[in-house]
Amino acid sequence: MVATESDIERDLIAKLTELKYEYRPDIRDRLTLERNFRERFEALNRVKLSSSEFQRLLEQIVTPDVFAAAHTLREYNSFLRDDGTPFNFTLVNTRDWCKNTFEVINQLRINTDNSHHRYDVILLINGVPVVQLELKTLQVSPRRAMQQIVEYKNEPGNGYGRTLLCFIQLFVVSNYGDTWYFANNNTRHFSFNADERFLPVYQYAAEDNRKIVHLDGFADKFLAKCTLGQMISRYMVRVASEQKLMVMRPYQIYAVKAIVESIQQNCGNGYVWHTTGSGKTLTSFKASTLLKDNPDIEKCLFVVDRKDLDRQTREEFNRFQEGCVEENTNTETLVRRLLSDDYADKVIVTTIQKLGLALDGAHKKNYKARLEPLRNQRMAFIFDECHRSQFGENHKAIKEFFPKAQLFGFTGTPIFEKNASYQQVEGEQASFRTTDDLFQRSLHEYTITHAIEDRNVLRFHIDYYKAEGERLPKPGEGLKKEKVVETVLTKHDAATAERKFNAILATSSINEAIEYFDKFKEMQAKRQVADPDFRPLNIACVFSPPAEGNKDVQQIQEDLPQEQLDNKQDPEAKKKALKAIIDDYNEQYGTNHRVGEFDLYYQDVQKRIKDQQFPNADLPHSQKIDIVIVVDMLLTGFDSKFLNTLYVDKNLKYHGLIQAFSRTNRVLNDTKPYGNILDFRQQQQNVEEAIALFSGEKIDQAREIWLVDPAPTVIDNLQGAVKKLGEFMASQGLTAAPEDVPHLKGDAARSQFVTMFKEVQRLKTQLDQYTDLSDDQRDQISATVPAETLQGFRSAYLETAQRLKEQQDRKGDAADPLVQMLDFEFVLFASSVIDYDYIMGLIARYTQQQPGKLKMNRDQLIGLIQADAKFIDEREDIAEYIRGLEANKALDENAIRAGYENFKESKKAQELTAIANAHQIEPAAFQAFVEEVIRRRIFDGERLNELLAPLGLGWKARTQKELALMEDLSPLLHKLAQGREISGLSAYEQ
Repeated sequence: MVATESDIERDLIAKLTELKYEYRPDIRDRLTLERNFRERFEALNRVKLSSSEFQRLLEQIVTPDVFAAAHTLREYNSFLRDDGTPFNFTLVNTRDWCKNTFEVINQLRINTDNSHHRYDVILLINGVPVVQLELKTLQVSPRRAMQQIVEYKNEPGNGYGRTLLCFIQLFVVSNYGDTWYFANNNTRHFSFNADERFLPVYQYAAEDNRKIVHLDGFADKFLAKCTLGQMISRYMVRVASEQKLMVMRPYQIYAVKAIVESIQQNCGNGYVWHTTGSGKTLTSFKASTLLKDNPDIEKCLFVVDRKDLDRQTREEFNRFQEGCVEENTNTETLVRRLLSDDYADKVIVTTIQKLGLALDGAHKKNYKARLEPLRNQRMAFIFDECHRSQFGENHKAIKEFFPKAQLFGFTGTPIFEKNASYQQVEGEQASFRTTDDLFQRSLHEYTITHAIEDRNVLRFHIDYYKAEGERLPKPGEGLKKEKVVETVLTKHDAATAERKFNAILATSSINEAIEYFDKFKEMQAKRQVADPDFRPLNIACVFSPPAEGNKDVQQIQEDLPQEQLDNKQDPEAKKKALKAIIDDYNEQYGTNHRVGEFDLYYQDVQKRIKDQQFPNADLPHSQKIDIVIVVDMLLTGFDSKFLNTLYVDKNLKYHGLIQAFSRTNRVLNDTKPYGNILDFRQQQQNVEEAIALFSGEKIDQAREIWLVDPAPTVIDNLQGAVKKLGEFMASQGLTAAPEDVPHLKGDAARSQFVTMFKEVQRLKTQLDQYTDLSDDQRDQISATVPAETLQGFRSAYLETAQRLKEQQDRKGDAADPLVQMLDFEFVLFASSVIDYDYIMGLIARYTQQQPGKLKMNRDQLIGLIQADAKFIDEREDIAEYIRGLEANKALDENAIRAGYENFKESKKAQELTAIANAHQIEPAAFQAFVEEVIRRRIFDGERLNELLAPLGLGWKARTQKELALMEDLSPLLHKLAQGREISGLSAYEQ
């Protein structure tokens, strides 16, 4: 028998009681919640409040601002008593969270202006609600519970902004077998946007990264009183610059604990192996701030390796806590801050280069002698990317000067004996060959294998380019540049989902990068002449200039070995070529960069790569970068979710290979199924060796975990999914044709279609981005899902899914369980190419086509629009407009746009007049009311009453009239709002 929600709730409360929570069945409404809070507050603060004081206290602390509430929960606060005297208080025992009172309540109903929600289970600390658990049955995806919480929080007048529920820090959702948690936040950081971004949600894990997802085990480990207290007090971060709460991932917590314990027990050094993309900056920030409060530590230095990383890390630290780290403009500033007694100078972010100068006894400013008072103090050093060059000498200098120092390192790619020689380090480094030699022991490991399994990063699809001809290149040998450029131009649109994403081309030297830049320019110009429809790619190129004594460039180049070496050969030619590249860039983007301020140019390139996140409607494609050509730059430390492809014409090995590949595998959503690598140097052996070296303990399964299935496997899966869909349609007495989908009977059948076709589309999206498909495989895919059939099914999916989603939103928990559990993926059905501008241009071209030379007829054009999720609210309007266009009457794009806007306005006026007449409301006043709602995005109930006032109805008849009116008006308002929320509208919807 399947457990019901009430069974799961009862079992959870029993488990929490075992964990020594006090169950309070008497707390079921706002009054009893506040009464209990008052008792706990008075006991903690040893005070007796009058009723008026308590009411004023509630008014002071209850706020719709989640970030402000989080601050109040953790800090000392002040309050004026009735007699005017100030009174300092805390809401919980912040010194020792384990010593608070922990209670569990269930089925709490909070009644506010428009909110009558009931909450499954809430955990109280000292009477303050801090964790809400939303439970579902096993068949329902926890994602539905997440969406429900978001919907509840977005309703006007909800309990989260008007009551003590404003202090909720964490939400937990579970269907008993699958449990997730996430931080509470203000609306802009708390939404499920089906297009791109999702709430950051987490699953708990043990120290060995084994998932703990069963609710019973999760409660044991995560909800134990002291663990929960620590999670809220120590392992949540308030991001000041964004007014946002973040909760640390389990592996980050274990790493921080390991560092803090090593310091407390004074037991040597250690390193944390957390893969690229796993949030090392947040982990190191939290470790640094916890050490800041340790009186045994004199200073905590976070040491990075380059100027840009210094700036980036400082900005990240200050993002987490405003003003917590000052800029170290030079070594003098670093020395001054090291000698300072100011608490603000206890945590310092600096570069390894400045630290090296400070400890250089031969330096003319004699910094080392000035630092003598610190020699016997306990110091903590945390090194970012601790495998970097020069580290051996600095390691030795630090150990000699600070004998009581403890050194901790973070790395995504440790140096083992096997890859130490590849680093080619000379001198002192030879005796410190591996990360283990340098840091004694590993404190915690979270490898790329773990991250891929957790979907914190994506797997890789690697296409080893197969050359043709008599003399085939050996592994590691390059091809002719014309062939590489030609292949990139042919494959780029498929690899990047029609330019939704962008790419990096990694080359082996500065001269190669220059040659590639020129070759792209030349070959794209030829293609444009040969094919007027060819859309050239926006190509940028970035490499460091000759240093010529420039300290900033010298510092940048210390981690760019190839560029540093290349710039020693004919530096003037390199500088001239870079100037021409920057001039070309200035002309393309309307900028004014120059070689002398290279850092500004480099920052602008990075920004434009990241600008890929914006739709073309918001930022024209001409202002973005499709491919950036690099040598060493951007292959480490650079992150962008919208970069998905790496073209490789450079020999890579071990950690260099993993770092470069990892630029492509940041998680976005199902439209980005993997990171795409197109290797022109046949480096399969190097890839296999890197996977084996950096897989951690799962070496036997690593290849299967890291790499996506080969095309034949995915094609088989696609064929299986299509067959399953066909069998389902047949079981309903229908053919496997798009036109039969509307004939499905009942929500259960429609729900099954949505789930089944979503899987077909997901697999098709994955195959669309494979760059190594043969002609036979393409034919196989086309035969499995012909383009017209796929387009028809996409249209049917959108129609059906929209209908079910409206039912899901309207009925909530009362919806059919099969509808309730559906998880819609509209993002899979939206093409990045087909946007509003593209459609308007297509319609214009359609009207200009000569009879007998039609590239696209009226029905095909309508089908294209109806199969794209971006037009889900406008699909019928655009289709109706196209049907109404006069045949053989040529119109330009401006006329098409103006005509469509007039059509929409006219249709809206007709619909509003029809609704007004049907409900006996004056049409002009009704239209003004609707226009104000759309303009302000606020539904004003009082104005609605005024519209109905002339009818002279009693309250009961007026209520019925309101409901009938809203049944007609709500769908139109949602359509006119184009997906944007209208505050207050949900209160009038049934």
